Amino acid sequence: MFDFLKELDPTLQMFWYVALPATLIFLVQLILTFVGADAADGADANFEGDLDADVSGPFQLLSFRNLINFLLGFGWGGISFSNIIENRSTLILLAVIIGLSFFVMFFFIMKELYKLQEDNTVKIDEAINHVGSVYITIPASKSGFGKIQISIKGSQREYQAVTSGEAIQSGIAIRVVEIMDGNICVVEKL
Repeated sequence: MFDFLKELDPTLQMFWYVALPATLIFLVQLILTFVGADAADGADANFEGDLDADVSGPFQLLSFRNLINFLLGFGWGGISFSNIIENRSTLILLAVIIGLSFFVMFFFIMKELYKLQEDNTVKIDEAINHVGSVYITIPASKSGFGKIQISIKGSQREYQAVTSGEAIQSGIAIRVVEIMDGNICVVEKL
């Protein structure tokens, strides 16, 4: 199957023996990523290599996926430059640098992608000090409920509201001052 490798220089053979399996494993990982089967970031080989990056998720610095990325860059980098660089030590050094650049590049790309994950769940406590408007008139002195609309995290929310002062008519600007009973906004007129 790999008869063409027998006639090559031993260093070039090494690059091919690294590049081919790494490419196959990379392709399998890529396919599994697209079908959603890699929720645990591949087969983690976690050596406590997490850089304490402020990212949440399963991504680790030293993982099987990153090892494959290094081997992919190392193998194909060595193959690509084998006809240009005659000195084998220089070629191996360059292949290691290319492999490390694949490793680092993938790590930082994934680190940035994990930062894009956003929790858009809005808790009513986040409404405190937000400004909005009355949607349904709020009766005076907490004698009944009205409704308000406020924007939190770029999304329009509607909550039940009371006021401790005079009634606030529909369309009037308000500020949320506290949350009562876990789900009712106490508001004041602006």
